[in-house]
Amino acid sequence: MATNTTDNTRKVTTRRLAEMKQRGEKISMLTAYDYSSAKILDGAGIDVILVGDSASNVMAGNVTTLPITLDQMIYHGKSVMKGVNRALVVVDLPFGSYQGNPMEALASAVRIMKESHAEAVKLEGGSEIRESVERILSAGIPVMGHLGLTPQSINKFGTYNVRARREEEARKLIEDARLLEELGCFAVVLEKIPAELASRVAQELTIPVIGIGAGGGCDGQVLVMHDMLGINQGFSPRFLRRYADVAGIMTEAVSRYIEDVKSGDFPNESESY
Repeated sequence: MATNTTDNTRKVTTRRLAEMKQRGEKISMLTAYDYSSAKILDGAGIDVILVGDSASNVMAGNVTTLPITLDQMIYHGKSVMKGVNRALVVVDLPFGSYQGNPMEALASAVRIMKESHAEAVKLEGGSEIRESVERILSAGIPVMGHLGLTPQSINKFGTYNVRARREEEARKLIEDARLLEELGCFAVVLEKIPAELASRVAQELTIPVIGIGAGGGCDGQVLVMHDMLGINQGFSPRFLRRYADVAGIMTEAVSRYIEDVKSGDFPNESESY
């Protein structure tokens, strides 16, 4: 069994993530959307928990992340916070809550911080959302950026294919990453971009770069919990490594329960009052 070298007692903060990058310690990050899952992840020693708008997909069954609302993200964030002692908790600002109006962006971020008690927010985009990022940061709210494949823009791109393969797009991604750092973001997620490009960004930036489908040169990695545990079996991108077959375990357990109920074996005498 692998030894977990993570310090399970010291609270993870944005400053601590910067320290981890400086000393070359990789950052572990997973999504969670409820109290029970968050408690398990936190107890296992995860560094960062992302309350992702992927809840729209894996919790609500939507095809994209677009339908989930700010109220729903606050609900998930509040649930997660109740199960966490150590990990840094970041909540996604959902589609439509920050893109067009910096003041609306600030109001959305303030609601997340006040109502969920989360410790940071994440936004998708670069120069296009500069004013929103600046406004949120001006209120003292930590911001994590997100570049590359940005699922909230799926209707613009029309595909979930790898981003920034072309020189022009790669150049803009580098410029946006530098901009987010200059503005004061504490970290940046790079999703589904060439590993060489992600590694270059991680080397150039002083803030942590977290990858998903962006190779091993990043300062940390993030996956959707339902994907890596095998709960969601209909999603099999190249970058995903499944660490369990929870769907299989659950199916077997439920089947046995049904069988025991039907046969009258459950509950037995020792399970009755």
